[in-house]
Amino acid sequence: MVMHAIEVVDGKLVWQPTEKPSPGFGEVLIEVQATAINRADLSQVAGGYPPPPGASNILGLECSGTVVELGDQVGSFKVGDEVCALLSGGGYAEYVNVPAGQVLPKPESLNMVEAAAIPEVFATAYLNIYMEAGAKVGESVLIHSGASGVGTASIQLCKAFGNPSFVTVGFDAKVRACQKLGATAGCNRRVENFEERVLEWSGDVGVDVILDPVGGRYLESNLRCLAVDGRIVVIGLMGGTDATLPLGRLMVKRQRVIGSTLRARSIEAKSKVMLQLLERVWPRIESGDVHAIVDHALPIEDAQSAHNLLRTDQTIGKVVLTTQ
Repeated sequence: MVMHAIEVVDGKLVWQPTEKPSPGFGEVLIEVQATAINRADLSQVAGGYPPPPGASNILGLECSGTVVELGDQVGSFKVGDEVCALLSGGGYAEYVNVPAGQVLPKPESLNMVEAAAIPEVFATAYLNIYMEAGAKVGESVLIHSGASGVGTASIQLCKAFGNPSFVTVGFDAKVRACQKLGATAGCNRRVENFEERVLEWSGDVGVDVILDPVGGRYLESNLRCLAVDGRIVVIGLMGGTDATLPLGRLMVKRQRVIGSTLRARSIEAKSKVMLQLLERVWPRIESGDVHAIVDHALPIEDAQSAHNLLRTDQTIGKVVLTTQ
């Protein structure tokens, strides 16, 4: 059987025929109606972020669509269910296989485009702020790249769960957009020193948790604006892989630096994250307290243009690709 999918051909994204997958044990086959772009996709195209062993080589870490086939021992879904899913790969296609534990019912309040913008970024935000860093009610959170997909999800979760948040972004308009979503304050990193602003905002105490997709060049500044017993979760390396770690400060202030990725985790680990989303975040989506933030939706045939759009750093929230 044949389907269409985006393939990387000479560095370009091309919509072309490929083999249609069949669900294995514990999997569901989803007919994809929308998928969302993540910066990991751009890294994979550039050769810097290969899929984990056994995962599809096709791009795409999340999708929404309809269940069309069930593998053995799947009792949690039925054919025809509208769902969204966290993927290890394969979303830029007409069909994708997904372990059932990584699939959730589509929130009724969302359309398919909005639902495709939820799984990866909310799973990443929830995992790293509330499971890895263990943020408690009232603790403050610094969110770098606050207007990104993960950033806008993080802001909303922080507001929902009682954590004041400060964001860094690249434009003044993005500061305003993040505050509208629930960030307490923020700064334009291009014209302001975020370390000074965070310390001012926190009364020189520092923040309790930092969510950092930058890595390298931010580490020392992050540690200087981290409170006693504070935790940094590094989820990306946009600012490089190397940094100097001041161990004295780390020890005296009992600070922790946590490295974290989502894609390569086990099915069991991802399923636990998705269950937490279903129990704690889905009700807030249905109530309208938490929203899918979609900047643009484009036909999947225009995936190259969508990637170029994300590279401009002008977007707020997610860029989504539609197959129908």
